Amino acid sequence: MTSDTTSSKAAPKRADARKNIAAILEAASECLARDPDASVNDIATAAGVGRVTLYGHFESRGALVAEVVGRAMRDSDATLEEVDLTGDAREALGRLLEASWHVTHRYGGLVIAAQTALPEADFREAHDKPVQRVQRLLRRGRREGSFRTDMPLEWQVLTLQGVIHAASGAVYRGAISAERAPGLVRATALAALTPPGAPVPG
Repeated sequence: MTSDTTSSKAAPKRADARKNIAAILEAASECLARDPDASVNDIATAAGVGRVTLYGHFESRGALVAEVVGRAMRDSDATLEEVDLTGDAREALGRLLEASWHVTHRYGGLVIAAQTALPEADFREAHDKPVQRVQRLLRRGRREGSFRTDMPLEWQVLTLQGVIHAASGAVYRGAISAERAPGLVRATALAALTPPGAPVPG
């Protein structure tokens, strides 16, 4: 057998391996977003592979979760970094909220999974960055008079996070559609932030 023949026979295996890894990571992302306690069996079934194949690429559930969480956080951060936060603070926050909802709905349960899969310092850094992004925008809006100042900033951040997570849960339960959720998040959050007596943005 020539080296060319050997190479041609080995190449499909490498391609299959890449395909399996991609399917496993995608399935793990979806399963863990819905249920942070999703089992290896759940993930393997969703990926269309066997447990042996999954463990051939990831030595443990923890290793798989860590890889998925890292990929999700990089993707989430890149998505939110692209949001235009210039101009009117209310419009900027609306754009950020809608983008944050899409990220949360895709990766929601991974936040819980990340607490056990990532070192504490890495988890804290990944969690703090999006919070700081919102805080900066809220402070600007408060200075401009767009957002109410009679509530603690931290409470406003928690309120926004709660609305986003509630909308994602409502979509999973079938209470609202995924298409309607971003608009509801935006309207609900901006109404909660509008100073008393000021018109609520439409």
